[in-house]
Amino acid sequence: MPEGPEVDTDRLHEAIHEELEHEGGRLVRAIALTTAVLAALAAVSSLRAGATVNEALLLQTEATRLQAEASDQWAYYQAKGIKASLQEGVAASYAAAGRTPPPEVAGRADRYRAEQREIEARAREKEKERDARAEESAHLLHEHHGQAAAVALFQVSIALGAVAALTRLRLVWVGSLLLGLAGLASAARALLHL
Repeated sequence: MPEGPEVDTDRLHEAIHEELEHEGGRLVRAIALTTAVLAALAAVSSLRAGATVNEALLLQTEATRLQAEASDQWAYYQAKGIKASLQEGVAASYAAAGRTPPPEVAGRADRYRAEQREIEARAREKEKERDARAEESAHLLHEHHGQAAAVALFQVSIALGAVAALTRLRLVWVGSLLLGLAGLASAARALLHL
């Protein structure tokens, strides 16, 4: 007794796979290739983002140290100013009493004023160095933000690439490519400090 028509499922299965290879195989391979490139770009941007933020923090720490040193110099400047004023007060007391102040009193006041000028120059130099470090840190943080945005765009692009591979929808893949290009533009802008 026949059980029904026999269909060669092996041959049908093989034909379906051949058709998928022919129709969707190239698309899946292209998606896989672009997704791999996007993953590599994401890795590079991620490393660059991490490096720039670390360097920016280091420069910010250095700027803070330089600010402390400048503040110390300004405190020293004030101390020398106070000492000079005291010596000038001593000289004024002698003059008020109608006496000539000893030469070392006037000499000390002059010496303190000269030392103040040197201290002021060092303090201003520290402030100049601080400002340079802070500015460089700000540039690096700007680059970090651009690289971090690029990483986010690359990650979304990679996720869309996976969806495109699963669904074999070219439109989703095109969206993935467009986001990848936006990530590349963000990374390039950050590198060029635009």
